[in-house]
Amino acid sequence: MAKLKFDLNNEIEKELKKLDRDVPEMMSSMVTAGAKVVLKNIKTNAPRGIKESPEMMKCLGTTRRAYRTPSDDSVNMKVGFAGYFKNEKGETVPAPLVANVFEYGRSNSPFPKQPFMRKSFKKSAIQKAMEEEQKKYLPED
Repeated sequence: MAKLKFDLNNEIEKELKKLDRDVPEMMSSMVTAGAKVVLKNIKTNAPRGIKESPEMMKCLGTTRRAYRTPSDDSVNMKVGFAGYFKNEKGETVPAPLVANVFEYGRSNSPFPKQPFMRKSFKKSAIQKAMEEEQKKYLPED
């Protein structure tokens, strides 16, 4: 049987160990940076009806922190509308339902679709923010 032996420089070994320890924190902060970009884009792209409702805008947010999914052990963070708010009639309305009506419209009423959520997930902007965050953890050359 063949053997392979590596002689690593102590500095390289220390950097690899540090990187191994920092990976969960790094992934969490990268996902958080990407979520901040999406949240900002949603606030920018939101239709006037949503922007003008301070109660509805309070329902927009992210999960408190990044989390690992049990199925594939990936790191995720949710961005979107959650909870309820009172509309101008004083009725309690679920915020995700209202956002869904704006995004996809309704066939039986005068609510045309005004997609804003899908536009907010710009892969290049998210990836750039995540790469900038990653640079904080990687050793410089």
